[in-house]
Amino acid sequence: MKKLFRIIEITEEVAEKISAGPKEDHFHDFEELIIISSGRLKHYIDFRAEELSGAFACYVSMGKMHRLEPSGDLRGWVVNYKTEFIPDSKLSFYSNFFSFTNVLLEEKGNLSCFLSICEVINAEYRNDNPDYTTIRHLVNGLISMFDTQLKRNFPTDDDTKIPQITAFNNFLKILEANFRRDVGVSFYSDKMNMSERNLNIICRNNFQKSVSEIIETRKLIEAKRMLLYTEKSVSEIGFELGYNEKSYFTRVFRSRMDITPSRYREMIKGIIS
Repeated sequence: MKKLFRIIEITEEVAEKISAGPKEDHFHDFEELIIISSGRLKHYIDFRAEELSGAFACYVSMGKMHRLEPSGDLRGWVVNYKTEFIPDSKLSFYSNFFSFTNVLLEEKGNLSCFLSICEVINAEYRNDNPDYTTIRHLVNGLISMFDTQLKRNFPTDDDTKIPQITAFNNFLKILEANFRRDVGVSFYSDKMNMSERNLNIICRNNFQKSVSEIIETRKLIEAKRMLLYTEKSVSEIGFELGYNEKSYFTRVFRSRMDITPSRYREMIKGIIS
């Protein structure tokens, strides 16, 4: 994408065009926020699919393998922006740890707020001389609303929600600084001065994953980036991510992706070429 920003309304014509187009995985050089008011969507990220319907929002970070298969009745908005347009996005940070970042929207509640902001953004964007400062503030508003909705979906009581969110965010920051090391759950629980059990409870309450699953997910996402953007061998990549044996790294990668690291690299390079 040459522009720093664009917004597209998913009309009947747009949905049919996407449905009739080639079903090809591709990479984005921009961030994407999809707001859906109705319809069905099969969404592939890094060769894994998730089927969504009704009112929902989803976020796809730059550099992820991505494909949409919408139904003809899909309606909503797609917001694309370069990282320079919205730097230090919370959603970009979370995407380092999770393949899918989706939230359900209430048709009689927050959906109308998302749609209203998209309509205002689109009206400004279609002006002859759009005010991109205004658009940037409005897009930041969408991102904040999306982040808030993620937190509202956390299955915790109000009295424990805020402390758990704070602790979880601290865990992610510690993980980001240490995920390449060959350390386990006890390392992170010690860093946070809590038991492994409590840290696991916090992680499951926030993103329905255990500590070890989140650690492996972060390593896996980095492995995929390195397989794509570097010429390092599978052994070198595994070693840099804390796997001392190539066979163990390959086994972990295959258990999560259903293909070996070498085959993944071949498939990605083939798609790009």
